[in-house]
Amino acid sequence: MRKSFLLLAFVLLAGSVCAQNQVDKQGRRQGHWLRTDRDGSKMYEGDFVDGLETGVFTYYYHDGSVRIRNTFLVPGRLCRHEAYDEQGRLLATGFYNQRNRDSLWTFYAADGRRVKEARYRMGVKEGVHVVFDRRGDTSEVSTWRNNHRNGRWWKRVGEHGYVTANYLDGGVEGLLVEFGEDGTLVRESFYHQGLRHGTTRRFEQGHLTVDELWENGMLADRKVRILTPEVEMVSVFQMALLAPKGKSKTFIMLKDGSQLESHEPADVVYDRLGTELFECANLKSRILVARRCVDGQATDDDGRIVLRMTPAAPFPVFLDEDGQLMVRSCGYDEHPVLQDMSR
Repeated sequence: MRKSFLLLAFVLLAGSVCAQNQVDKQGRRQGHWLRTDRDGSKMYEGDFVDGLETGVFTYYYHDGSVRIRNTFLVPGRLCRHEAYDEQGRLLATGFYNQRNRDSLWTFYAADGRRVKEARYRMGVKEGVHVVFDRRGDTSEVSTWRNNHRNGRWWKRVGEHGYVTANYLDGGVEGLLVEFGEDGTLVRESFYHQGLRHGTTRRFEQGHLTVDELWENGMLADRKVRILTPEVEMVSVFQMALLAPKGKSKTFIMLKDGSQLESHEPADVVYDRLGTELFECANLKSRILVARRCVDGQATDDDGRIVLRMTPAAPFPVFLDEDGQLMVRSCGYDEHPVLQDMSR
């Protein structure tokens, strides 16, 4: 009796499955379809008419929770798409047109916040894209054409600051400007075909502090503000060594051997220098040296390792471990005696 019951159940189940996944004489899927994986877990289910999806198609995670729900507005072509995570939280909504993203798409965080809105045209980014912050305020706006940024771009920096520019075929073109929290100008840069080209200027509290010249993405010069106490704009390419002088001043030696004293703390001056040309010779003493001025290292009478450079530093620069690595990276690893430092 039990065997007969199991056989009947199997036949009924097989009949049910066969009744679901029907193909007509033209090979077109018809009616309700249900697909499962090898262990019997549902993968998707939905209805076909003449081989075209119609109504609601639902896709599942392995545990049976809904992964995707596509509601077809035009059979087999246009559907409203909803994507969920395994906890049932909405991740994205939008439209597919012939399996291409189309029209407005909205993306969500796990807590339900809207994080982005994007527009597409048959799978191509086209139109305005907006990014939102945790409070729901707009944090970035860009215009796209043919999968490239084209047109105005705006991005929030901090609470009230922002940066804005125009894009052409995916690269910044023309003037990029940034304003700080108080609405004052922080930076202005000129670009051509996505590369810095021309002047880039940085400002602190309305004062010019960095004045750069770029040529097709390559830095040609960078002048930084030095308060001596007169205001001077000095090229970083002229600098050989910098060191704090107390808490409020900075010692600067130029490549011609001349010396300057900036009436600003070292941290303030260092922030303007950039990282391309200078290395830290001693982290504790916060001494910076231009790589091009490094000649090697030597030992003094007490066995301490000191820097050799041209022009010669007016005081011994004791190298810590990182400083010694820096010297070796410049191609030097010898340890001559201190008297050899005269060159």
